[in-house]
Amino acid sequence: MAAPPLLLLSDIRANFGTIPLLQGATLSVSPGERLALVGRNGSGKSSLLRIAAGLTQADGGTRFVQPGATMRYLAQEPDLSAFATVEDYVMSGLGPADEPYRVHQLLGDLGLTGQEAPARLSGGEARRAALAHALAPKPDILLLDEPTNHLDLPAIEWLERELNAMRGALVLISHDRRFLERLSRAMVWLDRGTTRRLEQSFSKFEEWRDTVLEEEERDAHKLARQIVREEHWLRYGVTARRKRNVKRLGNLHALRTKHRERMGPQGAARLSASSAETSGNLVIEMKGVSKAFDTPVVVDFSTRIMRGDRVGIVGPNGAGKSTLLKMMMGELAADSGEIRRGTELTTVVLDQRRAELDADRTLTEVLTGGSGDQVEVNGQRRHVIGYMKEFLFLPEQARTPVKLLSGGERGRLLLARALAQPANLLVLDEPTNDLDLETLDLLQELLAEHSGTVIVVSHDRDFLDRVATSVIAFEGDGRWQEYAGGYSDMVTQRGYGVQAEAREDGAAPLRAGRAVAPVLERKRMAFKDQHALKTLPGVMEKLEAEIGVLRNWLADPGLFARDPVGFAKRSGLLAEKQAALATAEEEWLRLEGMREEVAAQG
Repeated sequence: MAAPPLLLLSDIRANFGTIPLLQGATLSVSPGERLALVGRNGSGKSSLLRIAAGLTQADGGTRFVQPGATMRYLAQEPDLSAFATVEDYVMSGLGPADEPYRVHQLLGDLGLTGQEAPARLSGGEARRAALAHALAPKPDILLLDEPTNHLDLPAIEWLERELNAMRGALVLISHDRRFLERLSRAMVWLDRGTTRRLEQSFSKFEEWRDTVLEEEERDAHKLARQIVREEHWLRYGVTARRKRNVKRLGNLHALRTKHRERMGPQGAARLSASSAETSGNLVIEMKGVSKAFDTPVVVDFSTRIMRGDRVGIVGPNGAGKSTLLKMMMGELAADSGEIRRGTELTTVVLDQRRAELDADRTLTEVLTGGSGDQVEVNGQRRHVIGYMKEFLFLPEQARTPVKLLSGGERGRLLLARALAQPANLLVLDEPTNDLDLETLDLLQELLAEHSGTVIVVSHDRDFLDRVATSVIAFEGDGRWQEYAGGYSDMVTQRGYGVQAEAREDGAAPLRAGRAVAPVLERKRMAFKDQHALKTLPGVMEKLEAEIGVLRNWLADPGLFARDPVGFAKRSGLLAEKQAALATAEEEWLRLEGMREEVAAQG
């Protein structure tokens, strides 16, 4: 007979002030499950996860945790202030039976010594310490709320491998599509206070969600119900935006082709200026630019950014992305080389610092500057309510103070304020932090429609694939190289992703990455591996369908009393199917990784 759930939330109800937030939400977590909890910003995902962790009391419903089960929770903003060192903080998470060596192993993997003072940690270092605290005990249930925020790409890819290798159950909130695709096996969608479950990974979620919303919309029209226009747009406009993005994806491919042709087959920018070039066509040109502080940060870098380009900048934390960006913007002089900026540039910078927002001001005051109910967008006056709706805010939120907004809602507000300003050059520093999936779709749409040039620093691989026409990547030792296409195109061209920067002692700050490119050995896939790679998706899809049927059958609360033998039989079968699915997924991931390595060799 299958083991009962480790964690079960039933009919959970919670209010935000007088506003209902959760209205009958459920969450069931079985041993070894990989669940992704998704929903719009402000839908209550973090609140539900805190209730699951036992940190918040629900207004109604029941919470059950299997006796003896260990649980760890990673908050969006971990608090380390009560501890003298990072090691003390991580050690505090261990139980009596846990091994201290695990703490030192994780700290080393994450590039921390353990002797750091919590008050002096950067956002990324604090997040790494919190991850070590959560992972050290090898808990039965791991609850993670936006674990990739403030992490660079080497740390994100290390975390993916660590979570894939763990035996415990995982419940994950994240906006990182690539991260969700690689870790989830089932989805829990929190929408309008209730939850729906899909027994498939994130790769199937958005199509399923769109189908559910389309069916709801048809049912609403059939029943002739009066749907509030704003709510209708917020809920059902998701599908329309995603369909429009299909066309924009084609436009992006055309832009990438144009950019690749301009760069040449080797990916090196051609620096000879065209005498027929019209004023304003050139945005930024860098020739042989170098910059050093104690060590070289940029060495002999050249690039040419033209009007309409969408350039991504990627590299580990500390590599010098901000330095490179400041030189492009004219805020920092180069030690050598030439930097030329185009004419008539109007620049808007979005760096996602929440400190920019006055917590006591309302949404309307932030967008209008406190002057009436009109906002100027690209030289045109518009009513603030209509502009708010484009960024997924409801009209009744117009007088809401900033301090009552969620992290994702604050991110949307910063986007709305920045994009209202006239600009032909947008500079976005980590714009995807705290944004939900729907808002990411909206941001991609806005960038696709933007007539000017975009430079974006991001650790979000999927976002770069959807937006960038080229990627400037850190190569180590102050060297930078531009590649045509998005992040995946860059990986294909050079054979590996973003690597961790080396420390002065020669060791990598993350054992998951290396400071130099690995030597790629020539590999081939055996026929049986190729066959398995083709057939495993069908096997997994069949297993997922069978698991869904068994779960629906076992969900009947009176089943055990009516047919205990049948209940035990199907419970055992469910456990077998789940184990088979986990094995198939791990094998598919191994083979897909092998295929990518072979493809990268050309």
